[in-house]
Amino acid sequence: MYVPQLEELGDVEGKTVLVRCDFNVPMVKDSNGKFEIVDDFRIRSSLPTLQWLLDRGAKVIACSHIGRPHGKFDPDLSITPMAKRLKEYLPGVEVMENLRFSIGEERNDEEFVRQLIEGVDLYVDDAFGAAHRVHASIVGPPKYLPSAAGRLLARETEVLSSLLESPEDPFVGIMGGSKVSDKIGLIKSLLDRVDTLIIGGGMAFSFMAAQGFEIGDSMVEHDQLDVCRDLLSSTEKILLPVDFVGLSPDGRFGSDDQSGDVKIFEKEIPPGWRGLDVGPKSIEKFSEVISAAKTVLWNGPLGVCEDARFANGTLGVAQAVASFGGFSVVGGGDSAAAIEKAGLVDAITHLSTGGGASLEFLEKGDLPGLKALRESPR
Repeated sequence: MYVPQLEELGDVEGKTVLVRCDFNVPMVKDSNGKFEIVDDFRIRSSLPTLQWLLDRGAKVIACSHIGRPHGKFDPDLSITPMAKRLKEYLPGVEVMENLRFSIGEERNDEEFVRQLIEGVDLYVDDAFGAAHRVHASIVGPPKYLPSAAGRLLARETEVLSSLLESPEDPFVGIMGGSKVSDKIGLIKSLLDRVDTLIIGGGMAFSFMAAQGFEIGDSMVEHDQLDVCRDLLSSTEKILLPVDFVGLSPDGRFGSDDQSGDVKIFEKEIPPGWRGLDVGPKSIEKFSEVISAAKTVLWNGPLGVCEDARFANGTLGVAQAVASFGGFSVVGGGDSAAAIEKAGLVDAITHLSTGGGASLEFLEKGDLPGLKALRESPR
């Protein structure tokens, strides 16, 4: 898919350029109550675009949202820590405060758009992770200013377009996460393109329940069972887990509170027990399919990976994707985090910064932010 590139902006020397970035990075409070950035991957991903503009004499103003303050000031969602980190990498960029402190951002308010572009000559969108939002900073400036895609957004668009237009077969999709309802559109779209679609995570239990298997107290979307049955009856491309790692009825799970017995179950899970990861036989089966692929797309964890007891499925798939030797695209926060935690980033062809944006692009083939850039004045 075509999107205008930075070079199409012409001579940027002396021009003021508004750059929409995605600095919405994970943070935690330290013992002194100050916020620390856990992972600055998205900040680092913006550097090539910002550096390109600075090197050519532009005045650069970066803007981004953080969290969901819904139009109200929240000191815990200030962009200050991100601006400080960016300055360590790249001095010389002005950073605006959290866009979502204004109610006009999410409402795509014209007055807020005019405030954003006051004194600005050019606009660059490098926030692929927000390109599916019809928000003021995404679709507003391209209506009035010559606009282009930053290096990150352009690369994301190029890579994901290749999955839609010309993937090398065998093409294997891996879908994790908790809900079928969140990804049903993408699942249907991918089934038209992939040779095999591996399904894990919480959504796998809805497919298992749809076939009549006992799943204990595992997560299931009862209103999606007919959808799952229809999909299973319409194709043989779907590959489900063959075993699970379950937690006893008295157990707790998560990153902080962990207790209870853990057992491996084949196919069915006893009443009271809860499936929270795929088992070793599933990991082996999935890895075999991945190893034979030429193209792999992975989005979503295969278990509750913040709890080490239920992280083996996600880590096992991460290792398989990193070693199969073909074209690999990994998106979604937990999937990307698993790749980084395992030290496998360099083995992945493309690590996407967009979660929901990647899913919507793969489902629909376009995004509001991309369309706005294509229609901007030249």
